Amino acid sequence: MPISETWGTSAAEREAVFPCDASLARIDAQLYRGITINAAPEVVFRWLCQLRAAPYSYDWIDNGGRQSPQALTPGLERLAIGQDVMTIFTLTSFDVNKHLTIRLKPSRTARSIFGDIAVSYLIVSGAGASCRLLVKLVVQYSRSLKGHLMRRFLPWGDLVMMRKQLMNLKRLAEHSARPPTSQSG
Repeated sequence: MPISETWGTSAAEREAVFPCDASLARIDAQLYRGITINAAPEVVFRWLCQLRAAPYSYDWIDNGGRQSPQALTPGLERLAIGQDVMTIFTLTSFDVNKHLTIRLKPSRTARSIFGDIAVSYLIVSGAGASCRLLVKLVVQYSRSLKGHLMRRFLPWGDLVMMRKQLMNLKRLAEHSARPPTSQSG
């Protein structure tokens, strides 16, 4: 499988069952992304909740030029099915400190461009205070010229955006997991 479909994941990780697997009637593509984060699952999950406020990728592209919050926003951890996530997604399921699953809103515009997409962010506990954040996208492309183009370009476009998002979430989670340094003086 090309890196555009598997970035940062092992074959064993791609064999795991993800909550998004049962989201779509037909799956035309499966894209995987993964990153190791040196923070506890509860810290990583709390940062995943921030996706309700912003996408954390390239803000100038997908956040109207506004910077994604660099500190945790109180209240975003109170999740409920149906909440907006990154503006164009809806929260479809979650298990606190384990996963967050979203689906592209059924707007005519988004689905005509991208097709139908469901995404699971799965946290897998690691050694010590680290974990793996695995992401799986399942895609049902539209049966149109746009759908045909998306088959070619979505894996690479998503890789660019998702890699940036995961690197930002890693940086922020690891920073907030660090104990405060004492000032002597």
